Amino acid sequence: MPTADFHGSSAPFALAGRTLLSLRRDHSANPMDRRHADSGEQRELDAFQQQVADLFNDLAGGDDEILSISWLRRLLDTFLVCQEEFRGILFGHRRPPATIDRLVSDFFERAVKALDICNAVRDGIEQVRQWRKHIEIVLVALDPHQREFGEGQLRRAKKALCDIAILMLDEKDSGSIVSHRNRSFGRNGGSSYSSSSGSGGRRSHFRSLSWSVSRSWSAARQLQAIGNNLSAPRSHEMAETAGFAVPVYTISSVLIFVMWSLVAAIPCQDRGLQIHFSIPRAYLWAPPVLALYDRIVEESKKKERKNSIGLLKEIHQIEKCVHHLMDVIDVTQLPLTEEKDIEVRQQMQELTQVHATIKECLDPLERQVREVFLRIVRSRTEGLDFLKISD
Repeated sequence: MPTADFHGSSAPFALAGRTLLSLRRDHSANPMDRRHADSGEQRELDAFQQQVADLFNDLAGGDDEILSISWLRRLLDTFLVCQEEFRGILFGHRRPPATIDRLVSDFFERAVKALDICNAVRDGIEQVRQWRKHIEIVLVALDPHQREFGEGQLRRAKKALCDIAILMLDEKDSGSIVSHRNRSFGRNGGSSYSSSSGSGGRRSHFRSLSWSVSRSWSAARQLQAIGNNLSAPRSHEMAETAGFAVPVYTISSVLIFVMWSLVAAIPCQDRGLQIHFSIPRAYLWAPPVLALYDRIVEESKKKERKNSIGLLKEIHQIEKCVHHLMDVIDVTQLPLTEEKDIEVRQQMQELTQVHATIKECLDPLERQVREVFLRIVRSRTEGLDFLKISD
């Protein structure tokens, strides 16, 4: 089993060294030790709640600006840690068969739907890469180290800026994407999670699903499907499952929030943030999760963000730079006035910075999304196999 690279995460992996063999040995412990095992399991369940709370408190109060690439990477690290801890609890917990099996199966069904979101986000990242190619043309044409900008340079830059604006506008309005073959995160030709490519109009329409489906797929509807019928466990469910219903609800809520945040930030087909979070504040991790949710919703309501293709901080910076430069550059009035020349150079500095961030951080972000995809697949396979073995 390949090991994961949790980029930038400082959270401890208390359960990472627990093997299935040792966990099953714990499962068949001497009945005389059952009382101690019960108290040990409860401590483990409580520790999981505390760790999730600590991770999200760190996300809510960290230095990285919310919805930036660096913040998304920390969010994905958080999910991977929570997923690994939940995996340890699942394999180590004694199970009254029927109720827990149903809860675990429900969670894995939600997780499978999240694979589609991972694929959609991956394609959104590819969109940003396409914009970067046009940004590079602008950076070369309007190198701020030049003493002055000639007509040919300004025309070349203006054309590249127009191309970026058209790409962002078309993809925002129609959900289309620059032509490329969509691939699942599975191995080429060897995964049951495969995507098919389709074309329509002057660009290939977005089809980023794990299975072959119609082009009417919607990120908004997929998020609603993941969160459908999820509710906090009632007292009798907690009693019937010896408390195990709580970590299942916790990891399900974490899954939905992470996928919702990715869809909010990254261009996806039929993006939509209309999902209702109703988490009882009695859970230790509820306040930071709800605080982050409210901050993202408020960000989406800002006038300058309402029609954005994605709430990612770097996307907003690109949009601002592109529109400002297009307004400033006027090839009919050359040479540029001193005031406009200063404005162009200032915008180019900002565009250079955002380009450097995208160039450096976009590939690591995609690798983390890929790791989330693979971890979900692997955990589901292991979990369902474990449930069968334990029956």
